[in-house]
Amino acid sequence: MSTSHDQVSRLLALVPYLQAHPDADLAETAERFGVSPRRLLADLEVLWFVGLPGGMPGDLIDIDMDAVAERGRIRISNADYLARPMRFTIEEVTSLIVALRAVREVTGGVAGEAVDSALAKLSKVAGAQESRRVGFAVANSEDGVRESLIEAIAAGRAVRLSYDGLTRAETTTPVVEPHRLSARDGYVYLEAWSRDRDAWRTFRLDRIASVEPAEGGVADHGDPPQFDGGWLEVRPEAALVTLSITNHAHWISEYYPVRSMQRYRRGWRVQLLVADSAWLRSLLLRLGPEVRAVDPPEAAESARAAARETLALYAEFAKP
Repeated sequence: MSTSHDQVSRLLALVPYLQAHPDADLAETAERFGVSPRRLLADLEVLWFVGLPGGMPGDLIDIDMDAVAERGRIRISNADYLARPMRFTIEEVTSLIVALRAVREVTGGVAGEAVDSALAKLSKVAGAQESRRVGFAVANSEDGVRESLIEAIAAGRAVRLSYDGLTRAETTTPVVEPHRLSARDGYVYLEAWSRDRDAWRTFRLDRIASVEPAEGGVADHGDPPQFDGGWLEVRPEAALVTLSITNHAHWISEYYPVRSMQRYRRGWRVQLLVADSAWLRSLLLRLGPEVRAVDPPEAAESARAAARETLALYAEFAKP
């Protein structure tokens, strides 16, 4: 008998639920757990063989399978040792905190308050030290812009943006029908139908200066294009940068998407797309002497300037 990871997680949550809901209805329980009654019945047949070491009849969870088959009622017993709900590990709590912080960037109103409440509880569980270790940052807008867009999306009304575009280096005022906010690659985006372009467009929130109401509501234009693995490649500001790094810096290929990686006599040459100069500066400063060369050289100028400024400060503090 084999069980999947999802089924094991479901079984661990199912036992305390059934103990809290004696004589539970099969169909209703299946709906609560997001599975079909047939899938839940298969879970119960697995649960029937779960218990304490030894495997004797008195060691196993007892389920009245006749009641399940004849009346669709679930009755379990001899499972007091599993009465407590499953507990999170600190790694699971940390993952949830990061995920909720991402959700909070694109959520407002009542939903935002619910996320804040959940974050407060998880941070308390994790403790102050672990909570400080969790970092999540995106380039976002002022709260007023985000909240205005969230309200417009919920109300289904059009808005006029004041948008500072990068590709044409000018401020435009498109009228759009907002669809949703999403976070990707360190930025929050508005996906909206542009009435000016008569097509779906994506706008970075940190470049939206203001949001004003516009006439009309939101029409049905189908679903917007999905973010996919090639999202960074179609970003107009993304530039190809080649880093020559030592063997000790090989780890970056495991943490960041790279276009190519080639061995050379002193280490590796890594090509990656960079859409945020601040991110590249942070990476180069972190790698330090493990970076042998950067192509194009001007891509490293910001990191060089930051390093020179830091060294100058150290020298100033070292003076008697």
